[in-house]
Amino acid sequence: RSPGKTGSHFDPNSELFVPSERKDVITSSLCWTAMAAILVGLGFTMGPMLLLKLYGVPYWIFVIWLDFVTYMHHHGHQDKLPWYRGEEWSYLRGGLTTLDRDYGWMNNIHHDIGTHVIHHLFPQIPHYRLIEATKAAKPVLGKYYREPERSGPLPFYLIGVFIRSLKEDHYVSDTGDVVYYKTDPNIFKSA
Repeated sequence: RSPGKTGSHFDPNSELFVPSERKDVITSSLCWTAMAAILVGLGFTMGPMLLLKLYGVPYWIFVIWLDFVTYMHHHGHQDKLPWYRGEEWSYLRGGLTTLDRDYGWMNNIHHDIGTHVIHHLFPQIPHYRLIEATKAAKPVLGKYYREPERSGPLPFYLIGVFIRSLKEDHYVSDTGDVVYYKTDPNIFKSA
């Protein structure tokens, strides 16, 4: 989050945060500590296997889906998306190197986060205005907006996009201010 800064995300006095964020860091740390204590208590009360079934498995599914959605907003376009660094990076450039995706009937579950570009450019827009804001921004963004492929009720088309991206998008160079994902030809070779 903060290149050149060191510190812990759990330390409210860390240089990662501005002084006005101190209370938020403390609140966050107290909340996750309380949740951890509740889960330990439930583990003793209900037993670890029931806790795993009722909490662990749904949580893992949620995290896997959230990771997939996030990954797909930043990978898998037929044209490689650049990474900007140093003098080449700007808030606008960073926001425009994301992708909108159509998740079929699941768009509503995500609060329309498939409209990811506008979310990156204007994160203060509430979820119930993202579609409207995206429609208004498209003419302004012009060629810089990448129209998402339309999905059926379920976004099966994303499976192919995901697999292709996993095969091609392995790393970015450590040097350069405008870099693109590259493919490591040795990744899929068997030992």
